[in-house]
Amino acid sequence: MSKVNRRAFLKSSAAAGATVFLCGAAAPRALGANDRLRIAVAGVNGRGGSHISGWLEQPNVEIAYLIDPDQKVLDSKVKALNQRVEGKYSCKGVADVRQALEDQSLDAISIAAPNHWHSLMTIWAAQAGKHVYVEKPMSHDIAEGRVAWEAQKKYGVVVQHGTQSRSDAGNAGLHKAIHEGKFGKLKISYGYACKPRNGIGFKAPSDPPAELDWNLWRGPAVIDQFHGNFVHYNWHWFWPTGNGDLNNQGTHQLDMAFWALDPKVTHPLRAMAIGGRFKWDDQGETPNTLFGIAEYPNGQYVFFNVRNVNYKDYQRQVENEYYFEDGGKIVRGQYYAKGSDKGEKVSVPPGDITPGGNWGAFIAACRAGKPEMANGTAAVAHHSCTLGHLINNSYRLGKKVPFNEKAGRFGDNAEAHEHFMKLHAIMRDGVGVPEDGAHYIVGPWLNFDAETELFTGEHAAEANRLVKDPNRPGFEVPAADKV
Repeated sequence: MSKVNRRAFLKSSAAAGATVFLCGAAAPRALGANDRLRIAVAGVNGRGGSHISGWLEQPNVEIAYLIDPDQKVLDSKVKALNQRVEGKYSCKGVADVRQALEDQSLDAISIAAPNHWHSLMTIWAAQAGKHVYVEKPMSHDIAEGRVAWEAQKKYGVVVQHGTQSRSDAGNAGLHKAIHEGKFGKLKISYGYACKPRNGIGFKAPSDPPAELDWNLWRGPAVIDQFHGNFVHYNWHWFWPTGNGDLNNQGTHQLDMAFWALDPKVTHPLRAMAIGGRFKWDDQGETPNTLFGIAEYPNGQYVFFNVRNVNYKDYQRQVENEYYFEDGGKIVRGQYYAKGSDKGEKVSVPPGDITPGGNWGAFIAACRAGKPEMANGTAAVAHHSCTLGHLINNSYRLGKKVPFNEKAGRFGDNAEAHEHFMKLHAIMRDGVGVPEDGAHYIVGPWLNFDAETELFTGEHAAEANRLVKDPNRPGFEVPAADKV
C-alpha cells in the first residue's frame, strides 16, 4: 500500500464523502514517565461518557479530542468537558476520527463508538502510531478482529480491550488457580449475560436528523436506510451494527469464560446455538434468549446463557460459573464438592495484573511503550470475541423448530441438556412462552479451523460468508497481510 500525504487525504476524502485507509507506518510517540499523554475519545454519547470520566481521573492525561458524528451531542460534550477542565487545556470536537489521528502530538485513542466501527478505528489508529483503548467487543466479525490484532503487532502500539474484569487481581488469581488445577481439571466454563431489557418497537424509515453525519455514523456498515432505532443505543440489536447481548454485555463474561480455559487453547473446534427473540414482536434482529456451546480441542467447553426478557421474579445473572471433571463446581464465589450443597468461599492469592484499574493500566502501558502490559491484549480480545461470533453465526444460520424441550441438539452431552432445560423452563414457566405456536431458532454445529480461522465441513459455505462483513466503499477493513 503506497504512502499518501495524510493532510491532503483528509481534505480530499472529506470533500468526496468517502474514505481510504491511513497509510504508512507511524511509530508511537516516545513518552517519559512524567510526559503528558494526549488522548482522543471516539463516541461520546453513551459509554464514551465513562471514558471521559476515566481519563480525567488519570494524572497528566489530556483529552485532546472528542469525536462524534452527532453534532448536537458533540457540542454538548465538548462544552461540558472544557468547563470541567477549567482552562488547563482546550479540547477540540471533530466528527471524523481521521482528523484527530492526523495530529502527530496525539498519543492514544479511546473507542466507544458502535461495534461496527471498533476494529476499523483500531486499525487506523495503529497505522497512525496511536495506542488504543477499545470497547468490547474489539471486533464486529471474526476476520476484522484478526486484522486489528495484526495491526497491533505490526505497528507496536498498545491495544487494551475494554473488559474491566481483566484489571481485577482477584479474577487473575482465580483463573491462575484454575489453570494450576487447584479445583481439579476444568470441564465447563459457563458465562451468563442475563439482564432485563425491553423491546424496541418499530421506527419507520426516515431521513437522518440534521445534526447526524449519517455517512460517518454508518462508516463500514452496509446500511441503506436510516431509522430511529439505530441511534443512539438500539444499534446493538441489528446484525450490521451490533452483536446482540452475547457480544455486548456478554463479552465481559465470554472473556472470563475463555480466561479459565487451558491457556494453550485459542479457538473452539465447533460451536452451536439455540434461542430466539421472544415476546417483544419488535424490529430487532438479534436473540433476546440464547444458549450457546463451544467445544475446544482439549475437550473443555464454554457454555453461555443470554436471557433478557423481563418477567415477574426475574433473576438477574451477569456472572461466571466453573464446572470440574470430578463433579465439583464454583458458583458465585463458592466451591461445591461433588454432591455437596454446602459451599466453601473460594480463597486464592491475587494474580498478576498491571495495577491502576482499566484506565490506569492502559496509561501505564502507553507510557512504558509495552503492549504486553495491557490488561486484555489484542490477542486475547480476538480469541474471546471470536468465541461469541462463532455462537452468533450458528444462530444466524439456524432453522425454526417447535418451542419445546426436544429442541436442543446436544448429542450425548448431558450437561448441555441439563442447562438448556433450566433455560427452557424459565422461558416457558416464567416468561410464559407458549409451547403451542412458538419456535426456537436452532443453529447447526459449525466446525472451525483455528489456523485458517475459517469454517469447515457441513455448513461451511454459508458460515464462511459470515466470517467477514461486507464494508461500504471507502471504509473497507484491509486483509490481514495488507494492514
